[in-house]
Amino acid sequence: MPSEPTPATPDLAALKARQRGTWASGDYALIGSTLQIVGESLCEALDLRAGERVLDIAAGNGNASLAAARRFATVTSSDYVPELLDQGRLRAEANRLPIRFEVADAEALPFADAHFDVVLSTFGVMFTPDQEKAAAEMRRVCRPGGRIGLANWTPAGFVGQLFKLLGTFLPPPAGVRSPALWGTEERLRELFPGASVEVTPRVFHFRYRSAAHWLEVFRSYYGPLHKAFQALDPDTQSRLEENVLDLLGRFDRGGGAGLVVASDYIEAIIRLPHDS
Repeated sequence: MPSEPTPATPDLAALKARQRGTWASGDYALIGSTLQIVGESLCEALDLRAGERVLDIAAGNGNASLAAARRFATVTSSDYVPELLDQGRLRAEANRLPIRFEVADAEALPFADAHFDVVLSTFGVMFTPDQEKAAAEMRRVCRPGGRIGLANWTPAGFVGQLFKLLGTFLPPPAGVRSPALWGTEERLRELFPGASVEVTPRVFHFRYRSAAHWLEVFRSYYGPLHKAFQALDPDTQSRLEENVLDLLGRFDRGGGAGLVVASDYIEAIIRLPHDS
C-alpha cells in the first residue's frame, strides 16, 4: 500500500519574518490604543503589586505595559517590531512612566530564568508561530510561584471569525496552528501543564461610526487586514470587503446608533507552581 504523505513542516523562520512585516505595516498604534481597557483589566485580575517585576511580551504599543507601570511595577515592554516599541516609548514618556523597552522575540526571550514575578501579553503572544516554544519561554522567565496573565481572542468571537475569514482568502501555511486556540482553556492547559489556569470570559466592544468606518480604519492601519487587501486583486478585494462588512453586521449591537461590535476574549491567569 502507498505510504501516507508526510505532513508539511512550516518554515517558521520565514513565517515569523512575514509576520514582522505585517505588524510593522499600517499603523497598529492607532488600533492598539483603543484596547487600553484590556490591559487595565488584566492588571487588576492579576492583583498586580507595586515593585513587582513585570514583563509584557509582544507588547505592541504598550497597553499592558502602561497599565502595569501605573501600578508602580518595574516594567519591561518587549516586542519583535521596533516600530511598535517606539510608539509605546512615546506613550510612556507622555505619561511620565518609567518603562524599559527591549526588542525581543517571544520564542527566544533575552532574559534570565525566573527573572520576572509576572509575565503579561494582551492579544500578542497568541500570534507566535511556535506556540509551545512561546509558552515555554513565558514560563522560563517567570519565577516559580509567579503569575502569567493573558488576554486572547476566542475562536468564536468577532476577531476569531475575522481571522477565519481572512484564511479563506489567504490560506495560512500548512501545519501552523490557529492563534485563536490561545483563546480556549483547553489549549492553555496544554501549553502550561501543571499550572493553575483560571479563565474568565470577557467582551471588548469595537466602537466606530459605522461598519464602513471600521473597515476604513482597519484596512488602513491594522497590519493583517492592510496586508491582506494589498495581496489581492481588485475583484477579490471587493469580495473580501463585502464579507468583512457582513461579519461586522452580524456582530453589531449598536442598533443603528454607531457601530458597536462585541468581540469575545478570555482573560487567563496562570499561576505557576512554587517548584516549577
